[in-house]
Amino acid sequence: MTVTHPPTSHDSVAHGSAARPEGSVTRALLAGGVAAAPLFAIVSLTQAFTREGFDLTRHPLSMLATGDLGRLQIANFLVSGTLTIAGALGLRRAMRGTPGGTWAPRLILVNGVGMIAAGVFVMDPGDGFPAGTPLGQTGTLSWHALMHMVAGSIAFTALIAACFVLGRHFSRAGRPGFATASRLSGLIFALGDGWAMSGGRAGSLTLAVGAITAMTWVAVTAADKRAALR
Repeated sequence: MTVTHPPTSHDSVAHGSAARPEGSVTRALLAGGVAAAPLFAIVSLTQAFTREGFDLTRHPLSMLATGDLGRLQIANFLVSGTLTIAGALGLRRAMRGTPGGTWAPRLILVNGVGMIAAGVFVMDPGDGFPAGTPLGQTGTLSWHALMHMVAGSIAFTALIAACFVLGRHFSRAGRPGFATASRLSGLIFALGDGWAMSGGRAGSLTLAVGAITAMTWVAVTAADKRAALR
């Protein structure tokens, strides 16, 4: 007859020491997702209200990457995108096996990569910014401005879709408040982006509001999943 011995305290300690590092890694990755939105918003909006010639109702936040201080916004895109990628990896670990647990992290990962690409490929100056630039739009886009638009479009679409996938995730988890907030965030971004793309009045402002709203919701989701690991 085989005798089964109960786990010893040494076994429990060993198991715990093996589990804790994985949880610590997930929490660290999710912390990146929590930090991405406030970092991007604070750095962007501080510049938007302080840099000469910038008008948030006419100029997209991406245009802050031009001019003498453009390196600040370029760094903002690169760092925020990297933190978003970290958050996506953390969400993949935290949401594994749940509804939306595959596609929400993937879409957020695409958004992070798109942000980095938007930092690498910079918009053209125009419409009075940086200060001294002629008013109105330039006739022909440079190749890097075109690449910026492509990267931005992919990043925006992925983030909007991620919000709706997270809405399904929270709905299936029996959290209707979170589900509604997630879908509303995606809708605000979709409407703001659509208004901007249609040439609507103050479209750059509605785009900024939508993007920051959706990014903030992803940060809230990362914070929620991080808190659940305690």
